[in-house]
Amino acid sequence: MEKTIIINIGNTIIHIEESAYELLKAYLNEVKHYFANHADDLEIVTDIENRIAELLTEQLEEQKKQVVDAGNVNSVIGLMGRVQDFDNAEATTEEEPMVHASFQAQPTDKKLYRDMDERVVAGVCAGIGHYLDFDVKWIRLAAVLTVFLGGTGVLVYALLWIIMPKATSRIEKMEMKGEPANLQGFQKNLDEELQAVRERLSEANKHAQPVFARLGNFIGEFFEWLGRFISGTGKVIFKIIAIVIVVFGVLFLLSLIVGVAAFQGFWDASIYEYFPFSIVNEGNRGVILFSAFIVCFIPVLALVLFSIRVAFSKQAINKTLSFALLIIWLAGAATVGYQAAKISSEFKQHAELTQTTELKTLPTYTIDIDKSKYFSKEDSIAYHIDANQRNQIVVDDFEDGPFVSPNNIRININKSENGVTRIVQKFESQGKTFQSALQNAQNISYNYNSKDALLIFNPRFQLRKGTIWRNQEVWINLELPVGTKLIIKHDAYRYINNYGTWDCDEKENDSDNYSTWIMTEDGLRCIAQLKEEALHKKKLKKELLDLESLRKTKPVDSLYQDSISNRVKEVKEELGINVEDNTGN
Repeated sequence: MEKTIIINIGNTIIHIEESAYELLKAYLNEVKHYFANHADDLEIVTDIENRIAELLTEQLEEQKKQVVDAGNVNSVIGLMGRVQDFDNAEATTEEEPMVHASFQAQPTDKKLYRDMDERVVAGVCAGIGHYLDFDVKWIRLAAVLTVFLGGTGVLVYALLWIIMPKATSRIEKMEMKGEPANLQGFQKNLDEELQAVRERLSEANKHAQPVFARLGNFIGEFFEWLGRFISGTGKVIFKIIAIVIVVFGVLFLLSLIVGVAAFQGFWDASIYEYFPFSIVNEGNRGVILFSAFIVCFIPVLALVLFSIRVAFSKQAINKTLSFALLIIWLAGAATVGYQAAKISSEFKQHAELTQTTELKTLPTYTIDIDKSKYFSKEDSIAYHIDANQRNQIVVDDFEDGPFVSPNNIRININKSENGVTRIVQKFESQGKTFQSALQNAQNISYNYNSKDALLIFNPRFQLRKGTIWRNQEVWINLELPVGTKLIIKHDAYRYINNYGTWDCDEKENDSDNYSTWIMTEDGLRCIAQLKEEALHKKKLKKELLDLESLRKTKPVDSLYQDSISNRVKEVKEELGINVEDNTGN
């Protein structure tokens, strides 16, 4: 009786006697020690273990046994070969070769695999070449020729691609080439791989050396030419470029100075009415303008001075003054950053207030825009308006330029919930605190005129003197009872916020400069569109009567009756009539 051990070798569970296990363990240790110096020693040993497991399993099946004994292990070792056989083989000369019995070429059946190392597409042709021991280039040529014979080659290749497995492991590659799966075969396969790697590296080195040599020569010659160019022709070109920079830099500096003078009011003080200058407090305008001037001026000045040095080989400024300019520029940049943060903080809070005015309820109202522009005494002097010409009216085109502070109104027209006509003005603004935001909203000045049924709105609001723009807005909500008609003039279209007034205008006469609306339960509706809808409903009702008449004329034809019934159902649904799903009605 002998002790039995269960081992896992090559992912195969095998029952083995203890003496056989010790023998197998010693053999595997010798193999591991022999291949320890190779880079892929783990892969080689794993492949050998898989091969040993395969041989042991075959012997157990042939002998109809369940436990491996020492005889089985010795038989496998004899097939695989020992490490000592390699040492003896290396010691012999070519004239007297020593061949061990285990090294005798054993008949090995080839297996059909796809060769992934020499593949062009999927390795099918290369695998067939190994299996048939035939030059793969002729097999590939035959495969290409069969493509032109009705495309059968493509189908056959695809079928073989699916059927043939890939040769991924070392044992599979050896089986594909018909090499014996023993230690000699593993050693030979490894030597061939190393030799192939050496040949590829040698070939790459042969091609790389001339390329690198030519590249090195090119780089050296290029820098040599660049040095000669800089010391000769390049120096002249650099001087010309420097002179151009000096000229344009000086022009830019002069224009910058003139611009600052203009902003300061030497030419036109109204520049501060434009955005973004309108968001700056009057007391900080000078500081911000001067700081921004420094931030832009000093870098350009430094570039001009450097260009003067390049163009005329002369030091235009000493180090002390350069350092002083740097300090001034940093101070200007810090000031601009601080003021920008301070201004942005004044938009943190939001406030709004409303003012409601009830109007006399009338059946019809008209909305128009007052394009007259009213001036203060100071404005009249600035624009040279003669006060004696009392009949003069200045008309504003109200075009919003890219730098005009946004101060247009927005008009919403809604249904009155209590049947009262009224105008609700909502003034909104922002500020650093809620109190300041509310004060900014209170500083909005806006007026409209109500002359019986005529509502004339000013398209812009004004800010009281001394008020800075803080995103002020004015919303006009006109609430009308149901049934009230509203005439909207063309000039007011752009200020109506919640209705597509231009769509209604297309339905009116082109010669009219207004559109007519009416307040309904669903909101404001265009009368022209309502007329069209009424006309359409009238046509549908007539069609419904005609369909009912047609359905009674041919009661026998079921197909005809079904088509008429379906159309009747569609018409009733479009008219909003509840229809029961009954084709007989």
